[in-house]
Amino acid sequence: MILIKLGGSIITNKNKPLTPQKDTINQISKKLAKINEPLIIVHGGGSYGHYWSTKYDMHTKPANYNIHGVSIVKNSMITLNKIILDTLTKNKLSPYAIPPTDFMNTNKPIPKKIQNIKQIAKSKLIPTTYGDALWYNQKKSYILSGDKIMTMLAKAIKPRLTIFVLDVDGVYQNMHSKKLVKQITAQNKIEITAVKKDVTGGMSRKMQEAANISKAGLKVFFVNGYKPQRIVNAIHKNEFIGTIFTGERKR
Repeated sequence: MILIKLGGSIITNKNKPLTPQKDTINQISKKLAKINEPLIIVHGGGSYGHYWSTKYDMHTKPANYNIHGVSIVKNSMITLNKIILDTLTKNKLSPYAIPPTDFMNTNKPIPKKIQNIKQIAKSKLIPTTYGDALWYNQKKSYILSGDKIMTMLAKAIKPRLTIFVLDVDGVYQNMHSKKLVKQITAQNKIEITAVKKDVTGGMSRKMQEAANISKAGLKVFFVNGYKPQRIVNAIHKNEFIGTIFTGERKR
């Protein structure tokens, strides 16, 4: 089973509000159609959810955010999710939309519901979920990031591979020379500087979640979605270009 995160920066143009990168989504979908293994897809918000959550000053910490803003963020994510679903379907894949409210209770995952996601994937449907604005309680709400969802799902489902599809080749050791870090282990800490952040943490959050997943004994790949064949190469164990996170399996 493969768990894949389509980053907001690869499925949308983050510099233009509400602008999907339809051709890129289509090219990635064509490559995913070549994978003969159960898939689970998570996608980010990009210039949809992130744009509105920034505008309404919403964050990952539960608080009394603007109610109208919560509505707009959620609706924008439904719109983006529909674009992803339609593109996957056009490429003869069988996505199955699962909003985060299906498996979250306030800010806690529901174990039984997450196991249902695994069973849906085994049926040859492709569970497809996304980062979202969620109600907490007592008029509070928060942003649940797609990266956080990846850690929740990975630790519960234990996929063979976990892949983050980005708009860069992987983790760069030096942002000027773009020297690529090929492998990161639990003992190998890489300091990243000059990385642009958004309300859910940007690249630093992705690295944190990837490290958390790898510490559970799971392998995590960062690949460039503008070169979608690299997704297939990672899955089929061909020559791989990107960053791999590995960790010691707990005993």
